Amino acid sequence: MSMNNLLDEIRKGTNVRKNLIRLRESLKEEEQKKALAYQLAGDFSVFTELLENEDAKVRKNAALIMSDMECEDLSLPIWEAYCREETLFIRGDLLRALSRFDCSAYLSQMKERMEEMNKMTPLPEEEKHFNTEYTQLKYVILANDPPKKHKFTGFGKKHEVILMTNRNHREVTRNPIKGPVKYLAGGIRFQTGKLKPILQLRTYSEMLFPVQNCPVLTGSPERMAEQLMESDLYDFLRDNHDLGEPFYFRLEVRAPFTQDQRIDLVKKLSAAIERVSKGKLMNATSEYEIELRLVAGRDGRFIPLLKLFTLPDWRFAYRKESLPTSIAPVNAALIMELAGEYFTENAQVLDPFCGAGTMLIERNMKLRAKSLYGIDILEEAVEKARVNAEEAHMQMSFINRDFLDFHHDYLFDEVITNLPTEGKTRDRESVQYLYNRFLDKLPEVVKEGALIVAYCPAHQNLLDCLRNRKEYHKLKEYCLNEKDDSYVHIFRFGSKKD
Repeated sequence: MSMNNLLDEIRKGTNVRKNLIRLRESLKEEEQKKALAYQLAGDFSVFTELLENEDAKVRKNAALIMSDMECEDLSLPIWEAYCREETLFIRGDLLRALSRFDCSAYLSQMKERMEEMNKMTPLPEEEKHFNTEYTQLKYVILANDPPKKHKFTGFGKKHEVILMTNRNHREVTRNPIKGPVKYLAGGIRFQTGKLKPILQLRTYSEMLFPVQNCPVLTGSPERMAEQLMESDLYDFLRDNHDLGEPFYFRLEVRAPFTQDQRIDLVKKLSAAIERVSKGKLMNATSEYEIELRLVAGRDGRFIPLLKLFTLPDWRFAYRKESLPTSIAPVNAALIMELAGEYFTENAQVLDPFCGAGTMLIERNMKLRAKSLYGIDILEEAVEKARVNAEEAHMQMSFINRDFLDFHHDYLFDEVITNLPTEGKTRDRESVQYLYNRFLDKLPEVVKEGALIVAYCPAHQNLLDCLRNRKEYHKLKEYCLNEKDDSYVHIFRFGSKKD
């Protein structure tokens, strides 16, 4: 049915609900929106009148069509329709329609409604639609009155902290920390009254805070929300930030669930937390400053942890650019700690497969080098490396060239690199061929006794290549991840010095 016919049928009152649905479907195409606007010529009364139709779904679809037309004059009749709407399952849709408009004129009334809802406990049969209205109301308020950013103020206080680290090398992160430390499967846990020095450690991937007075959560989503609000969670947030409620959070569930099970729990528990906290904690899909992470234990109960985005983390701020094959900065920093005892100050350092430059930057962070050269066959990689080096305020030279064709005026003291495995093929023979050529080329560009630190995601291939080579002498070997067979190999070229 054409746009004209649909509109005529709606005006005549023929199959109104069905025709509104058809009209809404057609408005997904921009040209159809223009055609409807032309037909209406600024007169939307056919839809504004339907906002008072006895059929709730007619009211809903009329409002959503008005929203699709994006005419600011239509916000007032939709708002008035929301205010008088008594059918609970329609109220969320009316707010969804309003979300396309500037609603600043209704903001105070919306906030009053939010306060009112925070004090309500819906009946079980109404809970779904109540939560929908609450969520849509929250999004409209956020869009028209973005929350002020909280600032963390608890640096001088004592905190219990978990640092997530490489499980094979937790001691690297533990060593600079004074006092007792408990080792966890994937990190370390300890108390500290000096948070700022901890934040500067480069070898942890995440900083988390255990929720005090709440070791585990169990039961229904409603019961878990109650347990959280009975804990020290809210007091911790309030006492360590400059601004008060609300605190906007996202919920992350780490459990052996299906995707549907995880989504269901996140949705129900997020709504329960909002309701039980009476709006002190608000769920948000963006602009959140807190991650509430639930980690399932073997007994099925959840351990609650907090990740604070209000805590600044500038450790790897230089990494503005990356490639799909780029090493994670925290892994590069860990490698430099593992190999650091062999570094020499003012060394001339080369990375023959530099990618976005992360390994060179982290090498210089560990101990200042005299010169840093990066080579990569990809022009894109070299361009990204230059951006990152500039962000790190480091003087480096990057060359777009195949390492096998590289020549230089002087020889290098160190080679620090993330050996590649990506390419048109990843079969064993291709990787081994590449590694053999890499080892063949090194004597042309490094000094006698030069240090080589190679992160290798194809560990066995490199071992096979090194096996019968007398010119290379192994110093250390560290496993970073058993699952993907990634290791760090530290060895020297030429005469033994260690």
